Amino acid sequence: MHRRSSGSPVEDDAEDSPLVSRSPTESTAHGPNNNAFETAEKSRSQIAKRGTSFDLRRDNGASTPRSRNSGLWRTPSSSSTSSTTAMATASTETKSSSASFLMPLASQRLPMGTSPESSRFRSSRLRSPWTCSILTALTTLVASVFLFFIVRSFSARQAGEDGCGIPVMSPTFLHMVGFDTEHTRFASKYNLYLYREEGVDFYNQENLGLNGAPVLFLPGNAGSYRQVRSLAAEASRHFHDVVRHDQERIKAGTRSLDFFMIDFNEDMAAFHGQTLLDQAEYVNEAIAYILSLYHDPKRSRRDPELPDPSSVILIGHSMGGIVARTALTMSNYQANSVNTIVTMSAPHAKPPVSFDSDIVHTYKQINDYWREAYSQTWANNNPLWHVTLISIAGGSRDTVVPSDYASISSLVPETHGFTVFTSSIPDVWIGVDHLSITWCDQFRKAIIKSLFDIIDVRRASQTKPRAERMRIFKKWYLTGLEPVAERTLSQKEPNTLLTLEDKSNSILPQGQRLILRELGHRSGPKVYLLPVPPQGVSGKKFTLLTDQRFDKTGEHGNLEVLFCSVFPLQNGKFATVFSMNMDFSGGNTGSTRLACKNAAEDGIHLPASTPASKYPFDRVQPFSYLQYELEDLSEHQFVAIVDKADSPTKGWVLAEFSDSSDAVIRVRGGLGGLLSAGLKMRLPANRPMLTEIKIPALHSSLLDYKLQIVRHNHDKRQELFAPLLRQSISDPHESKFFVNVDKVDVNLHGVAPFMPPPLREQATLGGVSFQLWTDPSCGSTVDVSLKVDIAGSLGELVMRYRTVFAAFPLLVVALVLRKQFQMYDETGYFITFAEGLDTALRSSFPILLLAMSLLASSLATSAQIPPSDEPFQWPVNATETPIDFTKNDLLLGSQDAFFWFLVPVFGLISVGVCVILNYIALILLSVLSFIYGCLRTRSGYIKRNEKGTPIFSAPTARRRMINTAILLVLVSTLIPYQFAYMVACIVQLATCVRAQWHAKETRSTAHYNFSNYAHSIFILMLWILPINILVLLVWAHNLVVHWFMPFSSHHNVLSIMPFILLVETMTSGAMIPRVTTRLKHVTSMILFAIAVYSAVYGVSYAYLLHHLANILAAWFVVIYFFSSGFSLRRLWLILEGDDATQGKSEPGGSHQKKKP
Repeated sequence: MHRRSSGSPVEDDAEDSPLVSRSPTESTAHGPNNNAFETAEKSRSQIAKRGTSFDLRRDNGASTPRSRNSGLWRTPSSSSTSSTTAMATASTETKSSSASFLMPLASQRLPMGTSPESSRFRSSRLRSPWTCSILTALTTLVASVFLFFIVRSFSARQAGEDGCGIPVMSPTFLHMVGFDTEHTRFASKYNLYLYREEGVDFYNQENLGLNGAPVLFLPGNAGSYRQVRSLAAEASRHFHDVVRHDQERIKAGTRSLDFFMIDFNEDMAAFHGQTLLDQAEYVNEAIAYILSLYHDPKRSRRDPELPDPSSVILIGHSMGGIVARTALTMSNYQANSVNTIVTMSAPHAKPPVSFDSDIVHTYKQINDYWREAYSQTWANNNPLWHVTLISIAGGSRDTVVPSDYASISSLVPETHGFTVFTSSIPDVWIGVDHLSITWCDQFRKAIIKSLFDIIDVRRASQTKPRAERMRIFKKWYLTGLEPVAERTLSQKEPNTLLTLEDKSNSILPQGQRLILRELGHRSGPKVYLLPVPPQGVSGKKFTLLTDQRFDKTGEHGNLEVLFCSVFPLQNGKFATVFSMNMDFSGGNTGSTRLACKNAAEDGIHLPASTPASKYPFDRVQPFSYLQYELEDLSEHQFVAIVDKADSPTKGWVLAEFSDSSDAVIRVRGGLGGLLSAGLKMRLPANRPMLTEIKIPALHSSLLDYKLQIVRHNHDKRQELFAPLLRQSISDPHESKFFVNVDKVDVNLHGVAPFMPPPLREQATLGGVSFQLWTDPSCGSTVDVSLKVDIAGSLGELVMRYRTVFAAFPLLVVALVLRKQFQMYDETGYFITFAEGLDTALRSSFPILLLAMSLLASSLATSAQIPPSDEPFQWPVNATETPIDFTKNDLLLGSQDAFFWFLVPVFGLISVGVCVILNYIALILLSVLSFIYGCLRTRSGYIKRNEKGTPIFSAPTARRRMINTAILLVLVSTLIPYQFAYMVACIVQLATCVRAQWHAKETRSTAHYNFSNYAHSIFILMLWILPINILVLLVWAHNLVVHWFMPFSSHHNVLSIMPFILLVETMTSGAMIPRVTTRLKHVTSMILFAIAVYSAVYGVSYAYLLHHLANILAAWFVVIYFFSSGFSLRRLWLILEGDDATQGKSEPGGSHQKKKP
C-alpha cells in the first residue's frame, strides 16, 4: 500500500517518535513495540538512502515512495519496487541499531552520508533556531556597533541651541457653523474657525469683526488648528499696537489680518494620498466660503469703498503646506483665489514616507503640475503666474521632516519663490524644531511683519503685485548678503544735501581704512569722507560694520551713512529740492556741496559678537553692516560717515574698500583631500575686515565638520569686536551665524540624497562659503582649520536614510528565504532562518552588495550644466534633454560617487537588524508556545498520526472558506487591504506558535521543516507590515472621528488574496511541496527580484515591496495547488489540511502516546 508523503523525503520519519529512545533490551522484550521500532527503522533506512545522494528522481528504475505532492514535479514510481528497496535497506541498518542507541537522540535521527556537504545539510535539519554561526555573530556585532554609534551621534547631533522666546496670547476660536453640508461634503469631518484675540479684536455674535485681509492656516499631519494661535495673536497685537497708528501705512492699504484656520481633526495626510486630496478639496471650498463672508456687511467692518477680497493668503505647517499647493491643482479651485503661500517645515520635494502608492502618485502629479505651469513661455498660459511660494525650514533641529525636503528649487523659479532656513532670517538666527516653528516668538514676529508689508487692501487680491511681494519677502527672510539680495541705493534719488567746510572735515586717503573707536569725541557732528575708487578696478568691495543703528533721513541718532556725489549749481540755484539739508560749513563760502543718498534701507543686521557673546540670538542690539560692490557705487564719489553724537558715546565704526584678491580665498581640491588632510590656512595681520573662504567641495549634507579659529597675539582690550562667522550655501538659502567664534560644529543642507535636481543645476555647485569678520586693527594673525567630523556625520544618516532601514532588511530576508528554498528543494531539509542567513553571508550576499556598490558609483552624477542667464533651465526645443527629476530616486539617491561605501554599511546594519528581529520573534514565539503548550497538554496526551505530524486544531474547510470570502468582500468594499494583511500577520503568528510547539514535542523532521518555513514567512511578513501599518492608522483614525466613508483606493482584492490563501493553507500545517524541476528557479528569481528591488527602489517606492511579496505568496499558493494537479477537490483538501499533512491512516497507524 502506498504511503503518503509531504513531498519531502524526510517527512516520513517515524523514527522521530519517542519510541526510538528505548533501549535495545526493551525493544526486543515487547512484541508490539518491536514491530513499531521495525517500522521506524524502515523509514530511517529510506531517509539514509536518499539523504546520501540528494537525488530525488528515479535512478535506474528504482525510486523512492511516490510523494502525494510530486505529480507536477516528479515522475511517480511503482510501490512494489520501493517497498523491496526499503525492506532491504532496513535489514542492513538494523545490524547497527544497538550501536546507534548509545548515540544522542539527535544523532539517532541523522544517519551519516558519504558526502560531507550532504552530511552538513542533514545535520542541520534539527539544528536549533537559536543557533548562530560565528560569521553571523561577528556580522551582528559589527552592525550593532555601527548602529550604536549612529544612534549616539544622532542623539548628540550638531543641532544648535534652543533659544525661542515664549509668545503671549489670549486666543478665542469662533466656529464657522455656517460652513455646513450645503458648502462641502466634508462638513462632518473637518471644521473651519476664525481667530479672535481676546481684548484686542472686536467681535460679537452678530458681527465677526472682519476688517482686514483674510489668511487661512492649514495644520500639518496630525496637527491641531490651535497651532495658529501664536501667529494670529502676534498679528492682532502688532496691528493694534503699531500699524494702526502709522497713517502712511494705513493710506497705503495696510490693514489687519483676519486669521482663519481649518481643523482637519488631526488627520494624517502624510501617510495617505486620498486624505491629502480630500483636505485640498475642503480648502478650496473653505476659501470660497471665507471670501463670501466679506460680502455680508453684517459680518464685516470693512470700509465699503474698498473692493471685496478675491484671494486668501495661505500659511501651511508641515503637510499643510503640501495641501496648500495641492489645492491649486484641484478642479474646484477658483482661479486667482490664492496668490501667496508661506509654508513652514513642509516636505515639498518628496513625500516623508513612500509606503503608500497614493501619496507617491499624488506628489508626482502635484509637482508635475507646478513644474509644467512655470515652464510656460507666456504668463497667460501659466495658471500660477501670480503665485509666490515661500518655503521656510527649521534646520537640523527638525527631526520629523528632513529640512532638505523643504527645498522648492526643483519646483519654482527664483522669480516666484525660494527656500530659506530660520537661522538665516534677520533677528531670528535660530534653528527650530518641527513644532516650535509655529510658536517661536522671534520667528512669528518676522512672519507677521512680512505679511503686513505685502498687504494692500486697495487691490482685490489684497496683496501687492508679485514682484513687489518677492522683494519684500527677500528683505525680511534673507540675510541681505546673498547674491540675489537687492540693493535700493541705485534706485533712489538723492534726498540729502550735505554742505561741508573743506578744512573742518577729514577726507581719508584713497585705500585707507576708517576706524572709529568712540563716537562724539569732539563737540558737534563730524563727517568722514571715504573716496570711492575709480571704476574699472575689479574685485573692489565696500564694507562697513558698526555697533550703532543706521539713521534714516531726518532721524536723530548717532550715526548716518551717506553715498554722495558732487552737486554743482545751475545758474546759482539748486536744480533739485532736497528733503534734508545737512550744513556743516558754518556759513563759510568755501564749502563743498554733495548730493547724497541715505543707505539705511540697505543696512544689514548681523548678530552682535563681543567677548561676552554666547549665541547669535542673544537679546542684545545687533550689529549694523553695509556691503556694496564697486559697480553699485558707480555714480558716487564719496562715502560720508556722519558722527552725529554730541558727547562721547560708546560705539565704534569700521569701514574700508577691500580687494577680492585679499578678501576671497577659494579652496581647490576634492572631498577626499579634506577627509584625509583637512584644511589649514593662516590669515595675515593686514587682512581685510571681511574674509570669505569658499570651498566648493563642501556641498554634501551627509558630512559634518569641525572648524576652529585661533587668534595669535591679540589684545582683547583693543579689539572692537570678537570674530563673527557666517556659514552659508546659496541653494537653499541657509545661513548660520556664530558669535565670539572659537570652535564651530558645521553641518549643512546642501546636496542631499533622493532630492530631485533643481531647475538651475548650477545652483548647487557653489559649495559652502565661510565669511569671517575680524578686527584687523589688532594686528594679529588668525589660523583657520577645518576637518571632517566622522563621528558627527554618522548621525546625519538617520534623517536622510530613515526609510533605508525599512527597505534594506528585506534584501537580507529575501536572500535568506532564497537559500532556504534552494536547500529545501535540493535536500528536503528546510533549514532555520539563522542557518539560511549564514549561508547567504558566505555566498550571494557579498556578491550582491558588491554589485550594488558598483551601481551606486555609476548612478552618482557629476555632470554640470553650464551657467545660463535664464531664470530656470527648461528645454526650449525638441533636441534638448529635459531634466530628469527622478534620476536620484535609485539606490542611495546620492549624486556623489564618494558615498558608494554606504551600500555595504547599510547592508551590514540590515543583517544585524534582521538577526535582532529574528531573535525577538523567537522569544515571542517561545513565550506564546509555552502558553499554548500549557493549554494544549493539560490532559497529558499528544495526538499523533502515523508520521508524528501534529493535527492542528483548525476550523472546518467550509468555515474557513466562508471567513476568507467574507474578508475579501470586506476588502473590496469597506476595509483597506492593509487591515486584512494585519489579520494575516496575526494568523501567521498563531501558526508559528503551534508549529514551534509541535516541533519541540514531536522532534520530527517534518515538523521542524514546517516550523522553520512558517517562521521565515512570518519574518518576511513582519518586514512588510510597516509598509501597510501607516494606511491602517489613517483608516482607524477615520473610524475614531466617526468618518465611515470607505477609502476610494486600497480595495484591490488581488493585493491581499495570495497572502490570505497562503496563510489559511498554512494554518492546517501543510508544508509547501518541494519543486525539483526547473520551475524551482522561479522561486529563486522572485526572491532575488525582491532583494534587488529593496536595495534599488525600496526607499523611493517602498509600497511596491508589498506587491512583490504578494507575488511571492501567489507563487507559493500555485505550488500548493498544482503540486499534484489542480482540481476543486484538491483545493478543498488543501484548505481542509488533509493534503501533504495527513495521510490515509493504516490500521494501527494512529495512536495516542502519553506525554513523558
